[in-house]
Amino acid sequence: MSAGTGTQIRGAATGEARYRALLEVMDLVALHSDIDGLLPDLTEALRRVVDFDGLGVVVAAGDGRAPVKYSVTCDEASGDAPRLRVLRTTMPPIHETQLAAIWAAQAPVVVHDLEQDRRYPEIADAMRQSGRLAACLLPLTTTLRPVGLLALASSRRGAYDTADLDFLQRVASHVAIAIDNVRHHEEARSYQKQVEADRDHWRTLLALNNALVSTPDLASVLAAITPNLRGMIAHDYTSLSLVEDDGTTLARTAYDPNLPKGLLALLGTLKPGNTPLASALASRRPLQLDSSSFASFPEVLQEHVEAARVKRVCFVPLFTPRRALGGLVLSRCTDDAFTAEEVERAAQAGAQIAIALENALAFQEIAALRDRLALENLYLEDQIRGKEHFEEIIGESKALQRVLAQVRSVAGTDSTVLLLGETGTGKELIARAIHATGARSGRPMVTVNCATSPAGLLESEWFGHEKGAFTGALTQKIGRFELAHKGTLFLDEIGDVPLDLQAKLLRALQEHEIERLGSTRQIHVDFRLVAATNRNLEEMVAQREYRADLFYRLNVFPIRIPPLRERPEDIPPLVRYFVQRHARALRRSIESVPRETMDALCRWQWPGNVRELQNVIERAVILSPGPHLRLQAADFQGAVPEASTATTLEDAERAHIRRALDDTGWVIGGPEGAAIRLGLKRTTLVSTMRRLGIVRPRPS
Repeated sequence: MSAGTGTQIRGAATGEARYRALLEVMDLVALHSDIDGLLPDLTEALRRVVDFDGLGVVVAAGDGRAPVKYSVTCDEASGDAPRLRVLRTTMPPIHETQLAAIWAAQAPVVVHDLEQDRRYPEIADAMRQSGRLAACLLPLTTTLRPVGLLALASSRRGAYDTADLDFLQRVASHVAIAIDNVRHHEEARSYQKQVEADRDHWRTLLALNNALVSTPDLASVLAAITPNLRGMIAHDYTSLSLVEDDGTTLARTAYDPNLPKGLLALLGTLKPGNTPLASALASRRPLQLDSSSFASFPEVLQEHVEAARVKRVCFVPLFTPRRALGGLVLSRCTDDAFTAEEVERAAQAGAQIAIALENALAFQEIAALRDRLALENLYLEDQIRGKEHFEEIIGESKALQRVLAQVRSVAGTDSTVLLLGETGTGKELIARAIHATGARSGRPMVTVNCATSPAGLLESEWFGHEKGAFTGALTQKIGRFELAHKGTLFLDEIGDVPLDLQAKLLRALQEHEIERLGSTRQIHVDFRLVAATNRNLEEMVAQREYRADLFYRLNVFPIRIPPLRERPEDIPPLVRYFVQRHARALRRSIESVPRETMDALCRWQWPGNVRELQNVIERAVILSPGPHLRLQAADFQGAVPEASTATTLEDAERAHIRRALDDTGWVIGGPEGAAIRLGLKRTTLVSTMRRLGIVRPRPS
């Protein structure tokens, strides 16, 4: 056999082997769905027909990510056959490397001698260092797109000829299809995961939205935030703070119950400008900070954040087109940063929360205004019904005219007025006159009787309370101080305020700021103060029963209302006025008051003052059968004492009350009690008995 014939036979044998190897490559492409499994088998199939010591594949990323380089190396195992291992590394974008020219030309390149060929110095140097002297670089391209590069390297110079290149190009076309299929599969899986994640996200966002809009109640809205946010964004603590109307303070409204108590209490005391929330509100974009940025926090906040082991914080501003509401704060106890996708989700949730919060706050404000208007309407109706009582203050005595002159002097100011006088002298009537002739007459005068409410409920009556502030607080309540905003606040029986509440009352009167029970929010109230008492406050201050600073705060413009016995000349006009009034109300025809009856009325001391006179006249009108007012002797407890027989005012008052108590069997309240007979309120009578030292005698 000639040498030429032998070469042809070896070429035919090689061609047949390569054909079988190509078929095997095609089978491998069909069998494998991942590059890591394909490359070792591909290496085994090609090593039987192509000379190479190293094989590598560069896969370009189609979504902007860095390309990946796969290198097949041979580990000399302690067995019969070496084990092939695939190393995966990332590399710079192809256009930034020396492979850019091959990628752009999409044509194969054969380097016969790496020591002589200087076209690709970086590639040549790397291959020479690993003992390679020849290389074949082939682009991996499908009919749709280029997908990467296939590289084979040999330690033998001139290892690749035209036949090798033709065969390897066919192999490269099948490998390109396999890699493209793998990329399609991975992209499809990635898209599916993304679609599932987006679906879960939008489902959670929809659930959050449904939870937020299903109720206008602020508490229910806040309760829905934390559990739904946990399903959208992984974090450890949640807190939400609203910016108050003045824009200078924060009010903590929602939080994770696991948040440390110290940090919890601190949130409601911070100023927005002292926190990163101010930056987030200014930019209207979420702000993410790591632990290295916590040094910019206020020192007290920094200490609590570090104690809670918080490492990452995301501030999400809450705002609507109309106003900035506050901020949502998501905290992590790990160094894992919030991804751009998580931050975007937080912004989406924040937009939904802001709308729901604004609606809930608006509903709350509307409900509060509705309740406020209803209460103000009651007070205004009461003022209208009682208008005649201060427009027609009966009496022409000099003592009464001095009081009315003082009323005219002070009514046009906002100065505090303290009305001093015995029970029944008409202190509330004078207070209404001050309000009606002042600049605040268009707003209601709100009355607070400091002696009628139990001490435990008096603070709630004054300042109001939030829902759940104490057992039985089922709804929010507006206090009398808040209701008197822009109007007049009348504190009746101011001397009966318990000593432990006097400090809170003083602060409210001085600062014109209150806090509802169960709230930390300061509410500014603007009112004109009028107070009244039948007690000697100076004496109480001396006996340490009353705060001196509160007394001085009240005693700005004192007006003493004289008792009826000091202005007997006012008794006849008062009698005639009450007779006409009650006769008209009771549909009786009383034409005159006999002189002896009027004289008897004028001689009586009237410890119950005008209120007692009014009740006596009403009773006399009821018992008078004809046109003349008839006064029963029993109305004066069997005798009408002369004014000169009384020793002191307290003795006369004490004797009068004792007679009423004896006649009623010491029953104080009720329709048949002594309080009704004396024309007094039950609480006022009890207070007066305590002051005069009247106690029920023990049975013998």
